[in-house]
Amino acid sequence: MLNKRRAAAMKVVESLYAAEDAIDIALAKAAELNSTLMTARAEAEVSALMGHDAFEVAASAFASLARARCDIVEAHKRLSETKVQMGMRAVAVGDGVPKPAVAGNVDVPHLHAVA
Repeated sequence: MLNKRRAAAMKVVESLYAAEDAIDIALAKAAELNSTLMTARAEAEVSALMGHDAFEVAASAFASLARARCDIVEAHKRLSETKVQMGMRAVAVGDGVPKPAVAGNVDVPHLHAVA
């Protein structure tokens, strides 16, 4: 049964990583577009009003992608919890890159008043 769970987890991990990568690439491309819109306008020496409506929509798309990245990161965290619920706490399914400490999961020494 553990082998079936591990195989299922690996399918999810591969799909999750592909989604994370796709969002990061889209986010970078959207940032590049917004930058290009600004530099191209300046190079063309046209009014800041020219194309501003298009820039607003492109900036909104960037913000939506940033929100999507937040959501996929949250999904990643919750899937880590699901792995534990499935009895696979000791099973490594990631890429080996250590995750940063997250508030609430770290032993933080208590502060003490000093004179």
